[in-house]
Amino acid sequence: MTTTVPAGAAAPAPPEPSPPARPRRRPARGAGNGGLFVLPFLTLFGLFLVWPVVQGLWMSLTDASLTLRETRFVGFANYAEAFGDPDVWSSLGNTFFFTAISSVPLVLIALAMALLVHSGLAGQWVWRLAYFAPYLLPVTVVTLIWTWLYQPDLGFGNQLLGALGMEPVGWLSDESVAMWSVAALTVWWTVGFNFLLYLAALQSLPATYDEAAALDGAGAWRRLWSVTLPQLRRTTALVAMLQVLASLKVFDQIYILTKGGPNGSTRPILEYVYDVGFTGYRLGYASAVSYVFFAIVIVVSVAQLRLFRQED
Repeated sequence: MTTTVPAGAAAPAPPEPSPPARPRRRPARGAGNGGLFVLPFLTLFGLFLVWPVVQGLWMSLTDASLTLRETRFVGFANYAEAFGDPDVWSSLGNTFFFTAISSVPLVLIALAMALLVHSGLAGQWVWRLAYFAPYLLPVTVVTLIWTWLYQPDLGFGNQLLGALGMEPVGWLSDESVAMWSVAALTVWWTVGFNFLLYLAALQSLPATYDEAAALDGAGAWRRLWSVTLPQLRRTTALVAMLQVLASLKVFDQIYILTKGGPNGSTRPILEYVYDVGFTGYRLGYASAVSYVFFAIVIVVSVAQLRLFRQED
């Protein structure tokens, strides 16, 4: 039967062809085995990081001790004691004081060293080796070297002061000087790492901006202040964040050099945790103090991130 179209009416459009059916993709062989590749990492991560964190948190809620066989649940009693312990607050004060007097020079000196090397000094490899070599030394070697430098009678420090007609200083025995001595050691020892970060950032900067500023008549100091340093803002934020976190966790050099003395003036919070846990045998209380410090580190880290994001 044929269909008649009225006069003047448009002919109906032919039906659109249906798209060809897409062939079904067969799952690739081994597509579901991706979890097997990350399983070793997840196992080690859970075994050596997650489980110790959970175990330490549980221990902080008990009276665990190296001298007691039975452990009792005490709740937040350890945390309440930690907030009322004057030794905790004095150790935290020492830690923050060390962070303040070591982090600032470690950033500024590293930047100055990187700028000097990047400026084109002769013997580039010698300067780079001299600046970075102390960072490769183990902490025991570093503290041994500086112990001899700080000797009250034969040390280089007092010998230099004597040659200048000044009185000798108790570098490690004077409470007002000991922490500054530890900070000087730390700056000499670890500044090489920050120096490398700044040097790598300087070498990646485009030279076009500096050349354009020079063509406009800007001097060396103006180009440094207005062109180079603004481009290093992100690197400075990274270096400052890493350095603050590293200084907050100071332990090795102080424990070997002064053992927290004199009179606890250089004892950081981590050394107090060590003394309470392994000298006083109070593992539960030491865990509580360590988690209080962990919370402080988290707060400082978040505050730094927000500060740097606002500046960006």
